[in-house]
Amino acid sequence: MVREKGGPFTFEDLALDTALRPDEVLVRVVASGLCQTDIHVRDQHLPTPLPAVLGHEGAGIVERVGDAVTMVTPGDRVVMSYQACGHCTPCLTGKPAYCARSFPANFGGSRLDGTNALHAESVEVHGHFFGQSSFATHALATERNVVRIDDEEIPLELLGPLGCGLQTGAGAVLNSLKVEAGSSVVVIGTGTVGLAAVMAAVVAGASTVVAVDIVPERLDLARELGATHTVNGREEDTAARIAEITGGGADYVLEITARPEMLTLAVDALAPLGTAALIGGAPAGAHAPVNMNALLGGRTVRGIAQGDSVPQLFIPQLIDLYRAGRFPFDRLITFYGFDDINEAATDTQTGAAIKPVLRIGE
Repeated sequence: MVREKGGPFTFEDLALDTALRPDEVLVRVVASGLCQTDIHVRDQHLPTPLPAVLGHEGAGIVERVGDAVTMVTPGDRVVMSYQACGHCTPCLTGKPAYCARSFPANFGGSRLDGTNALHAESVEVHGHFFGQSSFATHALATERNVVRIDDEEIPLELLGPLGCGLQTGAGAVLNSLKVEAGSSVVVIGTGTVGLAAVMAAVVAGASTVVAVDIVPERLDLARELGATHTVNGREEDTAARIAEITGGGADYVLEITARPEMLTLAVDALAPLGTAALIGGAPAGAHAPVNMNALLGGRTVRGIAQGDSVPQLFIPQLIDLYRAGRFPFDRLITFYGFDDINEAATDTQTGAAIKPVLRIGE
């Protein structure tokens, strides 16, 4: 649990309501990825109320289900993903990542009706983070945000990050942008999301895949995962180098760092009719200047949430690609004991680990 802004993750015994609502699923957590979003909330760059139990890339075993749940049963292996209301127009038209109540559903610190299943004796605790709060031995999810995993050969502890970071990067390429074979793709930022995008661009058949970062080790890994070119933004003129590699401009540029100047660069780096996609979550109120005349060349700027993924459909597809050796996301993962969560958080911030995964239970 995080008790105060910038404070450490602490271990505390909390009570969890035992009576499940009809759509709820109680999951014994086996492992959970730690994401930069968890750090942003800890530091209150995103306004989830504290104290709170965070964690939103959980994987585990279903222990109990509510009376109306039909998609999973006790004993099923599941990955937990983002939450959505299930009733608004985006949800009903197959775009739950753009749920009209997405922010309160994922960052509100409670169920959508304002109630909370987590309790402590001395303080009000906020849970239901991304509909799961998976930095815990047990998570209370719903049928909407669990994905049954039928493949029992893949270790469950690997799979949690598929529920957020990996599906976001891969989905941006395969679902949102529908990158065509032979096209050019630039990925700015090679953390989990960016490297997932690199691997997906290779799957899509892009002929030019450019990875941009300032960490040499990550750029080396990007090449190993299929990037045809890398650009070290600390040592090279990024804009000039992209123009050189792509012959004047890229078909697609994915901006993942959430730095305003990088979105400006992403638009400037496009070929006519190209698309710049903003994927990284910037601090509230951030603005980026865009060359308006560049847009007259048919260029497009769009935001992407969760890779336009319907998790129950897309996560199994990513697992199939993994089994085929085409999406080796296990190369991004570093495992930590649950007790080492603060070390994992530090390593996330310093770049020492790309995707920390906490081993929580068996």
